[in-house]
Amino acid sequence: MTRPPALPYSPPTSGGRRLRKPWMSRRSPPQLIALSFAVGILIGALLLWLPVTHAVGKSVNFVQALFTATSALCVTGLNVVDPVTTYNRLGQVIILLLIQLGGLGIITFGTSFALLSRRRVNFSERIRLAQQVSALSAGDVLPLIRNIFVYTFGIELVGAALLALHFVPREGWSTGLFYALFHSVSAFNNAGFALYSDGLLGFVGDPLVSMVVAALIILGGMGFLVQLNVVGYLTSRRRNRLLIHSKLVLTMMTALLVLGTLAYLGLEWSNPHTLGPLPLWNKVLASFFQSVTTRTAGFNTLDYSLMGLPALFITIMLMFIGANPGGTGGGIKTSTFYVMMASAWSMVRGRRHTSLFGRSIDTETVLRAMTVGLLSLGLVNVMFLLLLLFNTNKDVPFVQLFFEAVSAFATVGLSMNTTPLLNPDQHVVLILLMFLGRIGPLTFAVAFSRPESRELVRYPPDKDILIG
Repeated sequence: MTRPPALPYSPPTSGGRRLRKPWMSRRSPPQLIALSFAVGILIGALLLWLPVTHAVGKSVNFVQALFTATSALCVTGLNVVDPVTTYNRLGQVIILLLIQLGGLGIITFGTSFALLSRRRVNFSERIRLAQQVSALSAGDVLPLIRNIFVYTFGIELVGAALLALHFVPREGWSTGLFYALFHSVSAFNNAGFALYSDGLLGFVGDPLVSMVVAALIILGGMGFLVQLNVVGYLTSRRRNRLLIHSKLVLTMMTALLVLGTLAYLGLEWSNPHTLGPLPLWNKVLASFFQSVTTRTAGFNTLDYSLMGLPALFITIMLMFIGANPGGTGGGIKTSTFYVMMASAWSMVRGRRHTSLFGRSIDTETVLRAMTVGLLSLGLVNVMFLLLLLFNTNKDVPFVQLFFEAVSAFATVGLSMNTTPLLNPDQHVVLILLMFLGRIGPLTFAVAFSRPESRELVRYPPDKDILIG
């Protein structure tokens, strides 16, 4: 019995017209991430622009509302207006929701609602989620999403309960509980928004507020995959192994925290405007807090405008490195920085391969790290040049603008009290920097670049090009 000849494939049609996939399903994961954040920022800006969200006698223009919405959804913390005196409780609740939405990711929330409604999550949606939460594979996504929500809300509630021990006696029950919840969510999501006009300067010697906020920042910036891996390792009877990725980021995180603390202690020890007047314990506490918060959190218990240039240089370096992949922080990420430095050190020693905890780092990972680092550095410099070109305030020096550019890109939110002094053109530049910094320069480049083309011709390599 012979088979009938195979018919050529023709796409499904309706009424003679070819059926097309829904617009959203035709978007690649990086495109969907970028577009979802853009739409979320626009909706948040429109809400914060409404007079009903403003305090009595206050008003904001659309650029100011757009800046605040971008800063909240991109979990940055820079402000052109004081959210404490400019927005009423409704406006502050909207900012809080934008922080939570931006910290966990818009697509992550969409999937959680799909799970609650028992809708099946298809493979393409799993791929998008894996890219947003830095899961190792698409198959691990749905259990990871469930655990992320339980873990996040649990940690934020515990943090709020601890902070309430301070804020309730200080502000009263209703305001104190809201302040505790707001600062807990803002800290865990590395947002840096505070409900005090001077940030957390008034808590420089308060061990409860400083240590709870610092712990929330560390947990949020650690990365969800690392958090769950460590919890599984500590609680499982079979002692699940720690992933190489977890070992890497935990090592880098610890090293940067220790080095940052020692750097602030040594450089600002005798500065009469920062650590100088503080007793020994408060100096250590304040130095540790600044080392934590520069890793993309944005809270401050010291005034950065009064720091010396060496300490500001250390701050800029820590901000640019940032937090861990898959967390709520920004920057180029600790793993990216390690791979770049380790591969360069291997090259200096004449080794062709870079090793890590008994494993070799593949060439694609090295190239990806180098690409992220180069694109990030290029983006910061281009946007910094625009800030200089648009600068009309001669009282804002070079170092403050560069500090502002790195802080916006790394979604840190620290400022030398510069943001309100900038003009609307410069605010638009910072908005773009916060947006690109949150979704990642490599993700943005992939999102709107042409699809990968097959190389039909490969030329022979040439080793006559001199480097260095």
